[in-house]
Amino acid sequence: AAPFYLRRTKEALVTFPDPDTGQITKLFTKRNVQTVPFQIDADEWDLYDALTRYVEDQSLKALNLNATTGRAVGFTMAMLQRRLASSIYAARRSLERMRDKRQRILEDPQAYRQEQIARKLPDDFDDLPEQEQQGILTELEQIVTSVDPNALREDILQLTRLVDQAHQLEHREVETKLNKLREVISNQGVFKDTATKLLVFTEHKDTLDYLVDRLGQWGLNVAQIHGGMKIGDRDTPGTRLHAERIFRERDGAQVLVATEAAGEGINLQFCWLMINYDIPWNPVRLEQRMGRIHRYGQDKDCLIFNFVAGNTREGRVLAKLFERIEAIEKDLDPNRTGKVFNVLGDVFPANLLDKLIRDMYLHNQTEETIKSRIVQEVDTSRFRRITDATLEGLARKQLNLAAIVGKSAEARERRLVPEVVEDFFTHAAPIVGLVPRETGTGSHTYRIGRIPRRLWPLGDRLEPRFGRLGKEYRQIVFNKDLLARDPTCEWVTPGHPLFEVVRQMLFDQVRDDLMRGAVFHDLHAAEPYHLDVFSTAIRDGLGNELHRRLFIVRTDGDGGMSIRQPTIFLDLAAAPRADAFTPPADLPPLAAREQTLVDEALTGFLSEVAEQRCREADTIRRHVELSLDELIHRQNLTYASLVEQQNGLSSTPPWLSASLKQCEDRIEELNARRERRLAELDRECQCTIGGIQLIGHAWVLPHPQRSDPKVRTMVRDEQVEKIAIQAAIAHEQAQGRQVRSVEAENRGFDLISSRPHPEDPATAIDVRFIEVKGRSGVGEVALSTNEYKTAERLKDDYWLYVVYNCSSDPEVHVICDPARLGWKPLVTVEHYRLDAHAVTAASEELKQ
Repeated sequence: AAPFYLRRTKEALVTFPDPDTGQITKLFTKRNVQTVPFQIDADEWDLYDALTRYVEDQSLKALNLNATTGRAVGFTMAMLQRRLASSIYAARRSLERMRDKRQRILEDPQAYRQEQIARKLPDDFDDLPEQEQQGILTELEQIVTSVDPNALREDILQLTRLVDQAHQLEHREVETKLNKLREVISNQGVFKDTATKLLVFTEHKDTLDYLVDRLGQWGLNVAQIHGGMKIGDRDTPGTRLHAERIFRERDGAQVLVATEAAGEGINLQFCWLMINYDIPWNPVRLEQRMGRIHRYGQDKDCLIFNFVAGNTREGRVLAKLFERIEAIEKDLDPNRTGKVFNVLGDVFPANLLDKLIRDMYLHNQTEETIKSRIVQEVDTSRFRRITDATLEGLARKQLNLAAIVGKSAEARERRLVPEVVEDFFTHAAPIVGLVPRETGTGSHTYRIGRIPRRLWPLGDRLEPRFGRLGKEYRQIVFNKDLLARDPTCEWVTPGHPLFEVVRQMLFDQVRDDLMRGAVFHDLHAAEPYHLDVFSTAIRDGLGNELHRRLFIVRTDGDGGMSIRQPTIFLDLAAAPRADAFTPPADLPPLAAREQTLVDEALTGFLSEVAEQRCREADTIRRHVELSLDELIHRQNLTYASLVEQQNGLSSTPPWLSASLKQCEDRIEELNARRERRLAELDRECQCTIGGIQLIGHAWVLPHPQRSDPKVRTMVRDEQVEKIAIQAAIAHEQAQGRQVRSVEAENRGFDLISSRPHPEDPATAIDVRFIEVKGRSGVGEVALSTNEYKTAERLKDDYWLYVVYNCSSDPEVHVICDPARLGWKPLVTVEHYRLDAHAVTAASEELKQ
């Protein structure tokens, strides 16, 4: 769990202010939600009226049954009404199943009575997976209000009449709602523009089958996701991930029809058009649906249509709800971004609408009473409190925003930019048998094609960590911003199964070469030195790997050892002939080099990670105790209520005994879960070094051309550089900035300069990463590959301070984002050179 929590509606989320302009950027596009009213015609109304009277009659009869059976019958009747609101086909299929099951009950009533003992509708029905819900509904369809043969025959007769009416309407093939669907998607240009993607949601699998068939008949390429499908993978037809993939592809499915199984867990930012063919009676579900397309990464404004039958009772109730939301949007959200829907579940409880409509069937609530209740619950002032100030006071007390700003500076330095990922992948892939082909010059979009069979076993081995490796990748990009140009591309980055398979396969192939070692040249070294590359991890008490880093141990000729960053290799040039050097025999033993690593790096690394882990665990512990204590309290109240019911009875019926046992088991399970989770959190704080692995080693020799006249000027003069560093630090301190030297860490710069945060002086803001170059007089300067690549990555956060005349009167020239200038690569020594005139011009530009 994250250590920081700040609750906001999505539309309130913005980037941190730009340090120069102060501008902020919204993270989410707008969301326009529209109600699409339609009127069912006379024949459809006759079916609706007949079914409503049947539902009311059965609901009233259920009141005379025991609590468990009565609730189950009431639930079934509400479900039946919702299916008719979804489609005539879905209602007819339920009616047929109910009729057939009643016929079987009529044939063997005693067997039915035995099946009903201890049958209970789960309290958490709405939270169950769709497939489990469907199984429960199938069972509930056979529950009847009476097993009297005459009553059953009358019930079967009524259901048969309803089935016949539904059949007649289906044969007519002019269902009003379906016609409205065709009208809406035609108006949105779906038929004309095959690149337009459309997501259609329905509550019921029967309606999904109906829509997939009709949309296919209209000439549209349709995919589907429902609860009966396995998660699967992108290459296995009939699975959810495969359906998502073919919907994503440019030449794949144009329409995705989905039930609530797609309401969570899939990301469809490439689609901006959605239709709720029927409306869930749970507002939270509605927001979950919208969140599939209106999410981070969506670059278009989303358009969402909610279908509502305006001349049915429940349709008028839903229309009233959306009418209230629209009125509130005009007041709180005039730009119609849809933010009101994000908190609708907080204002209007999840099961309230369902309960109100069921009460309407029982004549406990009138339609007008329910509308009045909606007006009362969906109140502008309540929305304003949540959307504008939810938990803000708590956030100010608990969340150190200044610290987050400081952390963001550190994250900017360490971020892995897309160019680096792309460069690695395009060089590594051919070594392992892949050939990325750029689709156009400078497009940064690559076609991969089929994945070689030799990579499949490695993909299977890495699947638990990174997901399943696809058998084919048509187009991939490494920069997420390119998805705006073509959202059907696959974004490949560290953590993606394709990237990780290439990385692991490459490492497996070069592992022996790394251990044999290599020879490099260093322009600034006067004597040879040795480098060991170690990989080490920190693990918690549960064995989870928290962090893994590479460390370099440098061993000089005199036996002195120090820690360096892996980026040191960017400052070196590969030697052309590795066999020209004979390593000395007096290198300190490996154990001594490892001990230096532990003493100078890993002890601090362990303390840093352990401290962070304990802070996070403490935050999680407070939330675990709060949430589980509340759940246990609720179960105790439920148990007390059941005991009270038992005390009022002469004997305990089977359903009550089952409920008491279930409640006792739940309390015991929650207490055990609380103790187990708190014990796990204690163990998570017990951090250790998870082993030290030698990856490879190298010898580094003085560069053979370091004495050449054209190269000699780039060789580091320690005395000059010391004077330059002192001048740069004095320059920063004169402006009230705090400076920290990182010269020995090979981070691609020498100094980190910042200002103290006005609210938290210990937190740094306006951070500059400064590389200092000193010259005794005036002359050209050079950046190493490490420095140049770091400048490219950090852009405006990277500063070059060139100090001229270090032997007399130091003169500081300041350049922001030096990578934008006309550097000339000097491949022989892996450096980039810039003449003195360009340095002076860039510095004067900044002053102006």
